[in-house]
Amino acid sequence: MAQLLKGLEYELIQGDLSQKVSDVQLDSRKLTEDSLFIAIKGTALDAHKFIPKAIELGAKSIILEDTPSQFVEGITYIKINTTSQAAGIIAANFYDNPSEKVKVVAVTGTNGKTTVVTLLQNLFIKLGYNTGALTTIENKINDEIIPTKLTTPDPVTLQFLLSEMVKKNCSYCFMEASSHAIVQGRLQGINLEGALFSNISHDHLDYHGTMKEYINAKKRLFDTLPKKAFALVNIDDKRGNVMLQNCRAKHYSFGLHSMANFKGKLIDNTFEGIQMDINGHDAWFQLIGSFNAYNVISAYATAICLGEDEFTTLQALSELKPAKGRFEQIVSKNNIRGIIDYAHTPDALENVLETIRDIREEGERIITVIGCGGDRDTSKRPIMAKTAAMLSEEVILTSDNPRTEKPEDILDEMEDGISPTQARRTQLILDRKEAILKAVEIAEPRDIILLAGKGHETYQEINGVRHHFDDKEELFKAFN
Repeated sequence: MAQLLKGLEYELIQGDLSQKVSDVQLDSRKLTEDSLFIAIKGTALDAHKFIPKAIELGAKSIILEDTPSQFVEGITYIKINTTSQAAGIIAANFYDNPSEKVKVVAVTGTNGKTTVVTLLQNLFIKLGYNTGALTTIENKINDEIIPTKLTTPDPVTLQFLLSEMVKKNCSYCFMEASSHAIVQGRLQGINLEGALFSNISHDHLDYHGTMKEYINAKKRLFDTLPKKAFALVNIDDKRGNVMLQNCRAKHYSFGLHSMANFKGKLIDNTFEGIQMDINGHDAWFQLIGSFNAYNVISAYATAICLGEDEFTTLQALSELKPAKGRFEQIVSKNNIRGIIDYAHTPDALENVLETIRDIREEGERIITVIGCGGDRDTSKRPIMAKTAAMLSEEVILTSDNPRTEKPEDILDEMEDGISPTQARRTQLILDRKEAILKAVEIAEPRDIILLAGKGHETYQEINGVRHHFDDKEELFKAFN
């Protein structure tokens, strides 16, 4: 037990630090004999109330913030000021600090995290390395897929996954670092080789409250980087320099429009891919759109920061395909193009629609199907609808993971962003399947249907239950 507390300030309230620990858990339902249970005060739930159940299930050691009113004989109680911040360090010690054996690079930002992490894992596999990836879509160790429900796993799961990567001889782990995870201390106990900042736009204000707090959450990742690490930022985003303030790591930048260590220029943009110049090298990539130009150059820059060869890296990058649900395309028999994309923020939606407008030919209309998630930032709802209406010829507002909210209420808030003129070409269809069918019904040959917001997701979450729903599946059915 004492070894697990290395690097932490704590108070032994009762028990013995030589107590055997079989595993470390945050979830009382997963406890077994001799488990160590860490009671965390979450935003919605205080795990201190599960301590009696944890002891009943076999936990012999409890890490907590609040001194219990009653003590159970034979149980070791250890008090720590903030258990959420300590959990990662305890788990890292339990799993023998795996991030000292595998190089971890964290990617943060509002948009592009999944694409960049997926690109990096696939790139480094092509370069000959065993590699792990932790993304919104899935966690992977080489080709082995481990399903996920969070952008960044809880700190104990995170350390477990890293330890599994060590067992599989992984040299690198590329991971998404959400603002929630950074604030909640889920990355504590991880020695980072480097961190990458993609961009910041309107998102997660339901959690952070203000844009300033959201930006500060991202900045924390860079503030804690060690001197030996690298900090790589998108210098075209005005917050790129903010991330580097007071950052001790080696500073690097990438961009398309500003002076940068890694400078890119978009030469050609089509539905088949993009041609770019990167630091004087001309290459073709299978990703589409100017927003993906940033993802490509950031993956390239990361590889160079990690010591890879420029030419070999570009050659491998040119062979990679987009991440699932990111500008994924289906073309019908009568030449209607369907695009499935995860764009669920105003900025991401604007990027995707502007890309389509740049590539499309004269006479090709854009029909956008878009919704907004329930129990999330409500202020972006009218903005999302307004963006869709401004950049599309037809808009269908529909449901997207309403969670515990009424879908009708979400659509009403979205509709507030639609002007009277735009209303004439905007429809409200609650059922997402019906909305997709309607989009296909009104589409003509060479039109483009954008299904935005869900991307890779294969469910609709309604009142705590996830029902199977896949935009790509539904579009394919509608086309046929």
